[in-house]
Amino acid sequence: MKIFRPGERPSWVVSLIPFIVLIVALALVIKVFGTGALDGGSQVALMFGAAVVVAISLIFYKIPWRVFEKSILDNITAVGTSILILLLIGAVSGSWMISGVVPTMIFYGMKVILPEIFLFATCIICALIAVMTGSSWTTIATVGVALVGIGTAQGYEPGWIAGAIISGAYFGDKVSPLSDTTVLASSTAGTPLFTHIRFMMVTTVPSFLITLVIFLIVSLIHEAPSAAQVADISNDLKGSFNISPWLLLVPVVTALLIVKKVSAIVTLFIAAFIAGITALFFQPHIIAAVANGGMPDSTAGLSFLEGFKGLFISYYGSTAIETGNLALNDLVATRGMTGMLGTVFLIIAAGTFGGTLVGSGMLQSLTEMLTKFIRRRVTMVASTVGTGIFANMVTGDQYLSIILTSSLYKDLYKKRGYENKLLSRSVEDSATVVSVLIPWNSCGMTQATVLKVATLEYLPYCFFNLLSPLMSIFIASIGYKIVRKSK
Repeated sequence: MKIFRPGERPSWVVSLIPFIVLIVALALVIKVFGTGALDGGSQVALMFGAAVVVAISLIFYKIPWRVFEKSILDNITAVGTSILILLLIGAVSGSWMISGVVPTMIFYGMKVILPEIFLFATCIICALIAVMTGSSWTTIATVGVALVGIGTAQGYEPGWIAGAIISGAYFGDKVSPLSDTTVLASSTAGTPLFTHIRFMMVTTVPSFLITLVIFLIVSLIHEAPSAAQVADISNDLKGSFNISPWLLLVPVVTALLIVKKVSAIVTLFIAAFIAGITALFFQPHIIAAVANGGMPDSTAGLSFLEGFKGLFISYYGSTAIETGNLALNDLVATRGMTGMLGTVFLIIAAGTFGGTLVGSGMLQSLTEMLTKFIRRRVTMVASTVGTGIFANMVTGDQYLSIILTSSLYKDLYKKRGYENKLLSRSVEDSATVVSVLIPWNSCGMTQATVLKVATLEYLPYCFFNLLSPLMSIFIASIGYKIVRKSK
């Protein structure tokens, strides 16, 4: 049997080679660089994996370079909007902190959300906001950041807090008719939107209820810090920022823009712009400190050039505010747009690797090999779920994973007589929710950057995201509400 056949698509055996190389390279990177692996080492490993794909294809299969060039370009173009959104999220993160919007949300949130139900309440709050906005990213970047501050003040571990935020945000994103991933999954599988959402409830609601029970139990047994400690944090916030309920108008306006279905890019730009203007009026001493690299001085004036410089730094650069509380200092520190550049690098590297796999045909070969073993309903759904997770790992993007998985299995589901809604649900239960659990995926890296919690640190606590793929396979095994057309 000849393995290399010039002019043909690489076999599944050959297609495994780049993945083996990538796994070995990533293992070495993690061993050498540790927690700094995502600063550049992992990106280089992905680029090296792409080089292996191209080398095999050019030398042994005579696939011209222009095929890879086009495929890589298409892959990166597909995530171009995500990159722009990512940079704007950095600007929102910096401006909302410097303007006092997030500190105000933390200040009032500590008074309203009881420590005894914090994780439970956090998950529900993020779910409701994500349903209304249709965006897990926006929910996490705004309300999520404030909830991290509240949870930290109440003595919760960062991993648990991030897990509750992400679980709620991704549940809301999945079942919202305003969500782009929900629309994409239903449309690529050929399922009417609301039919898709209703059918998803069968797997999504049980997963979410189990998640809520876990967070409620953990919250009830949590030992909250003393009232004096919480009071100290509140006083430090109030001593460093001008806390005012008027600042809450910024997130309210942002929420209205999202509900009105204004594009994410426009919404985030307006949110950052309004927060910047608000900062000049409510926090001039903070802006002056950022501009001059000094400590906030409530008696200091603010010149036009200082205001311009401080505002722009809050959008693009790193800021550090001295509050008198070391834990609070870390919480209110921001990195702006430049803090997102590592994620942008990662997205481009992952897009390059995924593009070479698609261009060479290796990804298709591996998927077709998997489909040969599909004999029953449960193996078909499990294979779809596995492909959705696998695609997230190799392409680094949930949108590409949704499109790729739906395209590969659409004919198979039709041939086996199953409704399209089973395919669209299986894709959402895997490609959408698992993306945030992969460190080099655009979702995983983004949320880790925004929440300041490493992906592998919050992964064990994202119960909804972990349960969804398993629930999808379990429901397929018992066949609940799954209809097969008679041949």
